[in-house]
Amino acid sequence: MCGRTACALGADGIRRACVYRDNHGRTRQPEWRDADKYSPSYNKSPQSNSPVLVSRRHFEKDADSSERVLAAMRWGLVPAWFREADPSKMQYKTSNCRSDTMMEKLSYKGPLVKGRRCVVLADGFYEWHQHNGKKQPYFIYFPQPKQEMAEGKDDDEERKGWRLLTMAGIFDCWEPPDGGDALYTYTIITVDASKGLSDIHNRMPAILDGDEAIRKWLDFTDVSTQEALRLIHSTENIAFHPVSTIVNNSRNNTPECLAPIGLGPKTETKVSTSSKMMLEWVKNKSPKKEEGDLPRWSSQFIQIAGPKRTSAGLMHQWLKKEEGDPCAKKPKTQ
Repeated sequence: MCGRTACALGADGIRRACVYRDNHGRTRQPEWRDADKYSPSYNKSPQSNSPVLVSRRHFEKDADSSERVLAAMRWGLVPAWFREADPSKMQYKTSNCRSDTMMEKLSYKGPLVKGRRCVVLADGFYEWHQHNGKKQPYFIYFPQPKQEMAEGKDDDEERKGWRLLTMAGIFDCWEPPDGGDALYTYTIITVDASKGLSDIHNRMPAILDGDEAIRKWLDFTDVSTQEALRLIHSTENIAFHPVSTIVNNSRNNTPECLAPIGLGPKTETKVSTSSKMMLEWVKNKSPKKEEGDLPRWSSQFIQIAGPKRTSAGLMHQWLKKEEGDPCAKKPKTQ
């Protein structure tokens, strides 16, 4: 399952991170429909607004279905057929929908057959590993490509951030029975956890890895529902590390929520150089709408040849670098 995410990049930074090429080979940035409704956060929970990618054709009938737009949608799907005046009165939890039963439930099948497919964007998501009556949170994300600083470039100009996690979702549009503004909401599709994550939890979001998968999932005109559903499966291309239980409370919204911690006996732990670099990056991020203090993100959708000196990302490197570091190991089960 997926019940908590982090998305600390500002609205304009997300737009830059989602650069893609359209059907004519042109480089495009998706436009925001309602950026003012989105607020960055290190600790997002259901009922909050998150950035999602959708086809422009959902809002403009004559638009090319391959064109993308960004929208701030509320997490927790409210189906169009819901007739209560207050959407918060939904009696069912709809923040996640299981891939194996979503075509059996009207709340999900209805919008899915209408092509209402979306891509939910986040830095990563949190999951809790239960062991001996205790819950240990983990932050889970895409392995990150290490970006080198170009000589002569300003630090704010060249800093690169996380590759955004791209999760498959379904959205719907609910309109108040007595009139008023339409409410766009979404749910995240979940699948059986991959082997690498199964020690933490038995479910995980359906992750769309790469721009071709994203293109097919969003283009509901050229890609049928049946074909799109073939994209829904687990992936091993994932990294994770343990984080502080500060994230347990959704009101806590600080960089410490996703910073790696050590597990095991409370002894003095040697902090590696790569870990220090990652922690510094986390501290420098600020979940504010102003873009001046935020790092610029490279797009994960367009693969651009980078410097020859590349390696695993800061967090991924931190996990793998020191064999003796207990944080780099998977949680053990008994």
